[in-house]
Amino acid sequence: MHLRTTALAALTALAVSLGLAGTGTASAAPRATAPGDIVSSAPTSFHPLPGQPTLTRSWHITYRSTTAKGAPNVVSGTVIVPQDGRKGPRPLITYAVGTVGLADKCAPSAGFPNGTTLEANLIQQLTLRGWAVAVTDYEGLGTPGDHTYVVGRSAGHAVLDAARAALRLPEAGLGKDSPVGIMGYSQGGQASSWAAELHDSYAPELNLKGTATGGVPADLLRTAEYNDGGIGAGLILMAAVGQNAAHPELDLDKYLNDRGRFYVDFLRKNCVAVSAVAGLFKRISDVTVTNPLSEADWQRVLRSSALGSHAPSRPVYLYHGVIDELIPYGVGKQLRADWCAKGGAVQWKSLPLGEHVLGVITESIPAANWLADRFADKRTTGNC
Repeated sequence: MHLRTTALAALTALAVSLGLAGTGTASAAPRATAPGDIVSSAPTSFHPLPGQPTLTRSWHITYRSTTAKGAPNVVSGTVIVPQDGRKGPRPLITYAVGTVGLADKCAPSAGFPNGTTLEANLIQQLTLRGWAVAVTDYEGLGTPGDHTYVVGRSAGHAVLDAARAALRLPEAGLGKDSPVGIMGYSQGGQASSWAAELHDSYAPELNLKGTATGGVPADLLRTAEYNDGGIGAGLILMAAVGQNAAHPELDLDKYLNDRGRFYVDFLRKNCVAVSAVAGLFKRISDVTVTNPLSEADWQRVLRSSALGSHAPSRPVYLYHGVIDELIPYGVGKQLRADWCAKGGAVQWKSLPLGEHVLGVITESIPAANWLADRFADKRTTGNC
């Protein structure tokens, strides 16, 4: 704990002095002691495509959050606010992006100024509605250390604390009681779903209206089994790196062969599109001397990222493609069943022709419309 506290203090000092990213002059909060407190902020820009203008103001921020083990950390992100002449509080979406890679240069905040962040066009749909958007980079993506890819609790904390940070950013002009929605797909679906489950215990003061979440890898063990030998095999290795980042006692390196170590080094240095990841190898046995997923400690850690043990306290719009080639459709159906059994208000939507990437595109507008109804305080009981 002493080493982690020292590291946090050093990172905080660096963030305060350098602003960590963004353009313009960085400013720093005098103290960042609670989750969601801002460590540093600096003006940046938001472009859905290279050079494409938007009527928005945006800030790169670093903020306090919490690791999967409950220790304090610092996470980076972006707050985007429309310049539409509106005065006073407006709805806020805390947005969780899907897989972008493990290198810091892959962070959403790194791509927004250049128009290279993949989901920026979907985020622009939200700002055009007059909504502010907070986009977390997740733990270790844009800040020191390995990205804790698909470590559920860490991601959920980062999503909720991004909303807190946006509400506490004076320049954003948001009120502490601004209505909040959570949104995410794929990796972002896991993160947004974890945020929904954690809201009532971790960030109950947020005026959360609902969560729109899709393509959710709610069970990492089933998802890994589904992809072993399939087109998404590379995502298994990314997930192993992420779990090892959060739980270094797992000692991933001792399970890897030379080919596996080469691929891990490649993944840590690059932004990897799903198609590129999928082409790395086909089976876990190709990159390991022993399959870590057969070990009790790895299984325990992967199960700790499973969703469905606690129903979200606010309504959820949950959707999944029937022919999703990366996240089993049955995993999405099981999450619906688990939340419904625990009394959750779940609006489930099955996408008959939906493969993985198509799901986030085709449902972006229906999901946002559903959140708009929640912001308007329209009642929903779901379709459990």
